[in-house]
Amino acid sequence: MIAPGLTDAEFARIEGEFGFEFADDHRAFLAAGLPVNSPFEPEPGVYYAWEKPWPEWRDGDPDELREQLNWPVEGVLRAVESNGHWNPAWGARPDAREEAVAVARRLLADVPKMVPVYGHRFLPAGRGSFGHPILSVWGTDIICYGTDLIDYVDQEFKEPRPEHPDGWSPQATVSFWRDYL
Repeated sequence: MIAPGLTDAEFARIEGEFGFEFADDHRAFLAAGLPVNSPFEPEPGVYYAWEKPWPEWRDGDPDELREQLNWPVEGVLRAVESNGHWNPAWGARPDAREEAVAVARRLLADVPKMVPVYGHRFLPAGRGSFGHPILSVWGTDIICYGTDLIDYVDQEFKEPRPEHPDGWSPQATVSFWRDYL
């Protein structure tokens, strides 16, 4: 279901409360119509990352929205803590796991903010930007899921799913996150 789009006042409230600005194409998408989660009936034995995959920007629980906004960084931190992951750009990894997580958390505070589109699909934040590929972020497993927002919507929701043309290889544009592709 699609509800009326977000207003300028709603965008201002959301961006102020959560400390980011929507990319221009993401803003236009949400202004045209706000996707609303349908009642969810999970399949037995299937894991779902999000019971409500569309971020509930208008009336959502702020803690749930923060969880969705923090998903990319928290995934990298989980990898640092449990898998020994360390980004080479961070320099030498501290020996103690707790210290490695603390250093990674401090460094990740400066990476570009990713904004959820649907589930674990993200666009980089940033007013004045558009046309970024949609990134599917699951820890440090990051792939392009569409060349841009329009292509992503087709890839995720159109049946049958469109075929990618030969040579399809979108290039992620957002620093740090593109290093994981």
